[in-house]
Amino acid sequence: MHDVFSNAERAEVLTQALPYIKKFNGKIIVIKYGGNAMINEQLKEQVMEDIALLWLIGVKVVLIHGGGPEINDMMGKLGKKPEFVDGLRVTDKETVDIVQMVLAGKVNKSLVTLLQMKGGHAIGLSGMDGGLIEAEIKDERLGYVGKITKIRPQPVEALLEKNYIPVISTVASDRQGNVYNINGDTAAAYVAGALGAERLLMMTDIAGILRDKDDPASLIPELTVSEAAQLRREGVISGGMIPKVECCIEALREGVKNVTILDGRIPHSILMELLTDEGAGTMVKGD
Repeated sequence: MHDVFSNAERAEVLTQALPYIKKFNGKIIVIKYGGNAMINEQLKEQVMEDIALLWLIGVKVVLIHGGGPEINDMMGKLGKKPEFVDGLRVTDKETVDIVQMVLAGKVNKSLVTLLQMKGGHAIGLSGMDGGLIEAEIKDERLGYVGKITKIRPQPVEALLEKNYIPVISTVASDRQGNVYNINGDTAAAYVAGALGAERLLMMTDIAGILRDKDDPASLIPELTVSEAAQLRREGVISGGMIPKVECCIEALREGVKNVTILDGRIPHSILMELLTDEGAGTMVKGD
């Protein structure tokens, strides 16, 4: 197969990335990863390649992952039916055991292994490790769904210092040893804030925030917090996008410089967002 890029074009691409490489070298970038970009094996490989590449050019990458579809699969195998209240998973004692097993076990370790294969050095941990995420009951009706009460970033900082990529599953515990399922976006916002991250990338299954939900060309590339509030009043930001945007605003409040809602279905969207002028998705920033 003939190579579509000449060597000169490749060199040109690399030099254009140089200012961005300089800008993010040594900085902390938190990536929240889940949804369909995780189900499609080819996309998963590309996400891991992007993370390994960023790590190799000196970016301190922290990967926070969910695994809803995998949890549903396992519940099905064990004959349990997923139940939701207002879009949140009802989590009884048996379900939280499944969540812990799938997220902190299977999903977490498979991502760690994949990163290692792509040339990165990764270590997996859950919100329970080192007391990273402490939680309490969010709402009695939901059972073991946690509301974050404290973040201790030290375990993650220690791994970054030793030049590892921390891969974090979002299960947490309280002081009594109860285990909680934590919303991945919320966990990402709080962890990124506690780490003083330069950027938070929220990978999702949509193009970003669209002015017209049926028209991918109506992508809004940048938004301030007050513009986001306005779009919500107008109903442009609605449904499942509301909690996503709320998490972006939470992250900004916690001290993250800016947050991007990124289309996880686009190959290499992470590199496009961080290392090119174009970017990919919608960036939300403080006013």
